Amino acid sequence: MTDPQWLDDVELRAWLGYVRTRDLIAAAIGRDAGRAANLSYVEYSVLAYLADAPGQRLTFADLAGALEWSQSRLSHQITRMQKRGLVTRETMPHDQRRTVARLTTAGGQLLTTAAPAHVRSVRRHLIDVLDRSQLTALADIYETLVDHHRSAAREYSPRAPRPTEEAAAEPA
Repeated sequence: MTDPQWLDDVELRAWLGYVRTRDLIAAAIGRDAGRAANLSYVEYSVLAYLADAPGQRLTFADLAGALEWSQSRLSHQITRMQKRGLVTRETMPHDQRRTVARLTTAGGQLLTTAAPAHVRSVRRHLIDVLDRSQLTALADIYETLVDHHRSAAREYSPRAPRPTEEAAAEPA
C-alpha cells in the first residue's frame, strides 16, 4: 500500500473551508427557517422540489435523485412530513409498484410562507457575504464538482455497465 498524498496548505484550507462552511451555512439557514415557518431545511428542500414538479408530485426515485438521498432516507422523511400534512404518498395509477410524493395544499401554503424568509437567510449567510466575482467563482466551482460527482455516480451505478479489467488495461 502506498502512502496517501497528503494535502498541502492550500488544499487543506480548501477542504476544511468547504466542510466548515457547508455545516455552518446549512445550520444557520435551518435555524432561520425553523423560526420563520417551523420548517427544517430538509423539509423546505423536499417541499421546494415538489412545488416545482409537474402536478406537484415526483416519484420517490426522482425525488431521491434530485435530493441526492437514498430512497430509504426519503421514505422516512416523507412519513414524518405526511404526519404533519405537508405531503401525501400515493401509488401511480398506471404502475402500482411505484410511489409518488405529492405536495398538499397545506405544504404549498407553508412553503409560500417560508420562501421569503428562506431567501433572506440564503442572502444573509452566503450571497451577500461575497462580491460578484467571488460568487461567480463559487458557482463555477460547484458546477464543476456536481458534474464530476454525477458523472462518477453514473459510471459506477449498479445499472450502468462497468468496464472490464481488460478494457481498463487497454491504452486510451
